Amino acid sequence: MSKSAFSDNFQPYIDTLIELLEAQGEHKSADIVSSATFAVSETDYDNWNGGTSTWTLRLSIPPKSYADLLSEIESHTEIIRKTFEPVWTQVSDDWLQITISPRITSVKPKQTANGEIPRTVRLNILDGLRIDNVKWFGESDDIEFLGRIYDLDQLPSFDERFHTAKEDISQHRYNNDDWEDDWIYEDRRFQLLSGPTDTFLKFLCQIVDPLTRQDSRIVRKLVGDFNDQLTPCGWTLVEDERIAGRPRYTARQETLKTTTHITRAKQAADTLSATWMIREIQRIEAAIDSDPALAIGEAKALLESCCKTILDNEGVEITKKMTLPQMAKEVCKLLKLIPDDIPKEAKGSDSIKMLLSNLGSIPRYVAEIRGLYGSGHGKPGNYRGLEPRHARLAVQSAVTFIDFVTETYKKKKLKEN
Repeated sequence: MSKSAFSDNFQPYIDTLIELLEAQGEHKSADIVSSATFAVSETDYDNWNGGTSTWTLRLSIPPKSYADLLSEIESHTEIIRKTFEPVWTQVSDDWLQITISPRITSVKPKQTANGEIPRTVRLNILDGLRIDNVKWFGESDDIEFLGRIYDLDQLPSFDERFHTAKEDISQHRYNNDDWEDDWIYEDRRFQLLSGPTDTFLKFLCQIVDPLTRQDSRIVRKLVGDFNDQLTPCGWTLVEDERIAGRPRYTARQETLKTTTHITRAKQAADTLSATWMIREIQRIEAAIDSDPALAIGEAKALLESCCKTILDNEGVEITKKMTLPQMAKEVCKLLKLIPDDIPKEAKGSDSIKMLLSNLGSIPRYVAEIRGLYGSGHGKPGNYRGLEPRHARLAVQSAVTFIDFVTETYKKKKLKEN
């Protein structure tokens, strides 16, 4: 195999390696390869015996993953090398070595005052799509996808035979098929790397739109990957509406103040591995200003999901008749958060008991507010709802409960292990 083939078309060999590792039950090693960015290059040449090259496959994984696996790196490197050997020997007589190293990362950018998304962040997102081999146009085609964002008949052609971008794309993507799938990322007509933030965000929202792709699992992963990069810049993709039962996303700009409690809620959901909580958090983000009643209703649902997850994990029976306050009380008992559990001789015991008592009351109060003002119940014609500030109070109170309970549960599990 030529040197250029190694550097230009190595992805199929990586995919084969992952499949082989999975088939052998080496799932952790497969995860390492799947999460890695890779580079393969010729690192040595020996003139002996007609000349033999040594190639190095470098697998770079996230620093945290590397730190967690530090004591196992050597064994996983050997597993990956042995598994890859029969693939390598089919295509080359050269030597191959494999290294696993921490990926070099930059500090996440601080939120900009004007909400602009820096070029570095845009590159990270687009490179992530390349690494995961995600086709931005999904189940549609280039013209159909781009036509929802741009006027392709007004953008110029870069091919002198044509007048418009639409003709250009049709020729090179359909007739000649001589443009790579990621051609758009650096095409200056579409301004993804250096154009308006609004255009870039519309492009991301279209990538996860139901008209583009329908696999909800892939959509959730993409939204999560995008938000990991966007949130430090003050932006989040949130569910705006549902089309045929599938979410349609919009970009929402957040201030540092408003994202704090949402961030804590997401961290709690991650701790509990509760994907349903993530969905409720996204609904809260989308509704807190535009639909306070819905946000309050989702705050109650978020509390229920948290309590049910913990109780279910601990094998506590949840009956159909149990109310949210009853579930919250069971969680507090399980985690020994009942005020009576605080010994009288402890310093500040009265204050601690009062705080815990008020904490335990939050689910009851949120449930009551939801019944009176939230979504889920019919309202009389003269009904006047609460304002966004009231919704924020309910949501932040709910997150205070969830955050403290989840942190306590996490500490409990660490002690048990």
